[in-house]
Amino acid sequence: MTRSEKSTSLTTWLRALVLSFTFATLSLQSTAQSIVMSSTTSTEQSGLFGHLLPAFKNASGIDIKVVALGTGQALDMARRGDADVVFVHDQVAEEKFVADGFGVKRFPVMYNDFVVVGPQADPANAKGNDIVAALKKIAASNAAFVSRGDKSGTHAAELRFWNQAGQAAQKGTGYKECGCGMGPALNIGASTGAYVLTDRGTWLNFKNRADLKILVEGDAKLFNQYGVMVVNPAKHAHVKQADAQKFVDWVISANGQAAIAAYKIGGESVFFPNANK
Repeated sequence: MTRSEKSTSLTTWLRALVLSFTFATLSLQSTAQSIVMSSTTSTEQSGLFGHLLPAFKNASGIDIKVVALGTGQALDMARRGDADVVFVHDQVAEEKFVADGFGVKRFPVMYNDFVVVGPQADPANAKGNDIVAALKKIAASNAAFVSRGDKSGTHAAELRFWNQAGQAAQKGTGYKECGCGMGPALNIGASTGAYVLTDRGTWLNFKNRADLKILVEGDAKLFNQYGVMVVNPAKHAHVKQADAQKFVDWVISANGQAAIAAYKIGGESVFFPNANK
């Protein structure tokens, strides 16, 4: 090998080494600049996170890895220390999460509402703006009703409505629990002609509607509030509190709230920001 060839080979090797070091450094930086969020399925299946999280990354440089579960499971994941921040929709459970020391502080972020969808023929005659009356009719007629049955925020709300209707123990023979997320529950409802309680955001983004339509809406009881919390590092020292707090601060800021308000499906608003109300 000539001196010139040796010099070229050395230069190539040095360049490869520098590039390797650069990529390794970028990889470490990328890992450092990411957090894990446990969240409800509705924030993902509605398409909100696909709109919201890129805006946060542009503002902060931080990636968020979302694990979408029912609210109960999302909170359990955070209790185990497997998440840095939690974004869910069961205020009672969220407040207990903080009271038990697993969350630093709960912040309201946004709201939408629940609706009951069902077959257009409406065999239980449930249509209207009274969720309690609708569930009584569904139970009395033994109409098919698909419950998520997964300890999610939607499931907790559904059980609360059955209780308010005095039907906690008698939901009718058509009542079935799927133990599944909102999308799968809607798919079952669409394929079997069953009634389903769903958040409006997931419904708006749901394509496989078949014969289903919104039958019950507009009841104040159907209000659906979302909250966000940083997982307490006093419970789990590895929690990336600073980066998680950056997300919380951003999502409740004017920019984050504007990003939420800007998300629409077919021109219809999906979530309504209310962090400062």
